[in-house]
Amino acid sequence: MWLDLLRAAVTAPGSSRQKVADALGMSRTAVSLVLDNKYPAKTDKIALKVMTVYGHVQCPFLGQQISFAACREYHERDAPTSSPFAMRHWRACQRCPNRLEL
Repeated sequence: MWLDLLRAAVTAPGSSRQKVADALGMSRTAVSLVLDNKYPAKTDKIALKVMTVYGHVQCPFLGQQISFAACREYHERDAPTSSPFAMRHWRACQRCPNRLEL
């Protein structure tokens, strides 16, 4: 999934490997190696960067698509105590099947 997002980002109109690398905080060489399936190391951290910048998930609680970064922010934060709605959202995040993809 993340590799498909990376490919789509690079092939998007007006995009390039360099622009995607800059957005991800990586070198163009690293992006090229990953895309050419020649990257010599584990790609876990790269996958996380790609998902954070380009990924989206369907939030079951909100009933809409949100960015991967927002999803991650919601479920990793401390339990909110100032808002009943925020607490319900946080609790739903703790049981959400999307957490397994993060």
